[in-house]
Amino acid sequence: MTPDEYVEAVLDLVERIPEGRVMSYGAVADALAERSGRTSPRLVGAIMARHGGSVPWHRVVTAAGRLPPGHEREARARLRAEGVPLRGERADIAAAGWSPDEDR
Repeated sequence: MTPDEYVEAVLDLVERIPEGRVMSYGAVADALAERSGRTSPRLVGAIMARHGGSVPWHRVVTAAGRLPPGHEREARARLRAEGVPLRGERADIAAAGWSPDEDR
């Protein structure tokens, strides 16, 4: 998979995250690892920062549930509107985490 194809795969996967659910950067990387050969949550974060404006970017959080850096207020508002459970300033990944395997 070329770098451009990986960007598209990340964005396509984020687009599929259902309303009211979240994925971590690492979970996105893991879900694409077998076919892409890439396993870096940081790369997913960089892709989201550069290209994620057209997808539901607020549904991608850190493994600890922290909201996208610099966009916490807007992400929190969007996640609340979608019914994502929050624990303090973080998304409750245990309750709202999603995997593409759930679509199968």
